Amino acid sequence: MIPRRDFLQIAMATTALYGASSFGNWGRLAAQQAISQNTLLEFETFGNVSLIHVTDIHAQLKPIYFREPEINIGVGENKGQVPHITGADFRRLYGIEKNSWPSYALSYEDFASLAKGYGRIGGIDRVATVVKAMRADRPDALLLDGGDTWHGSYTCYHTQGQDMVNAMNALQPDAMTFHWEFTLGSERMNEIIDDLPFAALGQNIFDAEWNEPAEQFSPYKLFERGGVKIAVIGQAFPYMPIANPGWMFPEFSFGIREKRMQEMVDEVRSKGAELVVCLSHNGFDVDKQMASRVTGLDVILSGHTHDALPQPYIVNKTAIIASGSNGKFVSRVDLDVQNGQVLGLRHKLIPIFADVITPDADMSTLIEAERAPYINEMSEVIGETADTQTLYRRGNFNGTWDDLICDALISERDADIALSPGVRWGPSILPGQKITREDVWNVTSMTYPEAYRTEMTGEFLHFILEDVADNLFNPDPYYQQGGDMVRVGGLGYHIDVGKSQGDRITNMTMLKTNEKIDPTKTYIVAGWASVNEGTEGPPIWEVVENHIRKLGVISLPENTSVQIRSA
Repeated sequence: MIPRRDFLQIAMATTALYGASSFGNWGRLAAQQAISQNTLLEFETFGNVSLIHVTDIHAQLKPIYFREPEINIGVGENKGQVPHITGADFRRLYGIEKNSWPSYALSYEDFASLAKGYGRIGGIDRVATVVKAMRADRPDALLLDGGDTWHGSYTCYHTQGQDMVNAMNALQPDAMTFHWEFTLGSERMNEIIDDLPFAALGQNIFDAEWNEPAEQFSPYKLFERGGVKIAVIGQAFPYMPIANPGWMFPEFSFGIREKRMQEMVDEVRSKGAELVVCLSHNGFDVDKQMASRVTGLDVILSGHTHDALPQPYIVNKTAIIASGSNGKFVSRVDLDVQNGQVLGLRHKLIPIFADVITPDADMSTLIEAERAPYINEMSEVIGETADTQTLYRRGNFNGTWDDLICDALISERDADIALSPGVRWGPSILPGQKITREDVWNVTSMTYPEAYRTEMTGEFLHFILEDVADNLFNPDPYYQQGGDMVRVGGLGYHIDVGKSQGDRITNMTMLKTNEKIDPTKTYIVAGWASVNEGTEGPPIWEVVENHIRKLGVISLPENTSVQIRSA
């Protein structure tokens, strides 16, 4: 068997001239040399400013598997544009060879078989090694965290985010913005922010009562690096009270606040900022639209929609950087800034191959200490996957993890239909792999986990599907919230993403009886992650764990219940 270190291949550094829109030969270069830590970190230092970007880690301290989406549909002006290109089309766009490491890291194709050779990706101790190497090369580099950091795992839930706070504090970012962090609740959020040793940014985080900027968060921070005055403006997730329970953070309001973003850009420019960076949790399509309408932004470090792109995407004079999720990648951006002008940009998306990068010893010790009190509970084996079964979540419609969760809701809560949120976080499980309690929590951990059981009419079910579909497929990115379609169990439907709200969802059918959903009939529905205060039910991880234990080995049939029209 070929050792993983010899099996892996790595890309050379990618260079993109500022303002260029061609994708270059990144994938072809990736096949030209065998991987080692040195070649992985190799970067021809450029210009006088370096930015390091991580985002959407979702509390994954340890290396994981993570399958990229198979279906990622763009609408309106974004139809057929990145990041809405997947699989072989994505490979062709970037010149990536089939079965190469870029194909494994950036695509869903042959995921299970490639994962067995290339191994896990991520781990904050490996991220620490990469960040330290970048800082050794460029000591005044800015490390910026795009948010969705203190959420998404067993230890993060049980420590109220403290495990990730401690790990990231050790990594020493210069600034951060936010999304899921607010679901820790206002009291806990404020407690952490008060002690945060770096800038907490969000120009769009306001006091809900007074409609004034929230004093806990700065709109921006100015830095002097490489002889350049740099402004980093924070953009938190705009749709918090819609996508997440507003009762958990009632004193805050959000929104895109495009006008204020322009005001902040103008303000920092008036204070002498020569480079303006937006640390964003908008989502990629929203960032593209904002870049087309807000002048004076040099770089947007994009987060929320978990997109990973091997080259910057240029809108007018703004370079948008997408750095993936779950700790899979770290982006480095070098810029040549002279007299207030960006003369050039060089970028590299670095995959964190866990078998190649040596873990940072200090960070490894910290991580093990954070996990130690919970390791026995987390490590308990609940079941396993069949030899042909991959569990994944990521894509506009049901993944196999979602199918399993929906099956658990129907079985354990004695329901006709199941609804599960279209969230994008959660690692994958390979065929024949043991499923531990930690694995279950990695796809269910949140602070409002109650698995409800209720009655809904067919008409209301149709309304829910239409509402979520419009959040995802509205042609105006400012009306998109960045999640995926609500996952359904026991229910089939057709969707035409090109139609308007109210007309996208048709042919709703009960799968068990093959009967059309009756708008006037009442159905028993089980779900979880309701934004309504006072929701009752067992936590979703107990529901899923009980279901897996009963099955023992997980083998799911192909899901063909959703028929998609996107032409």
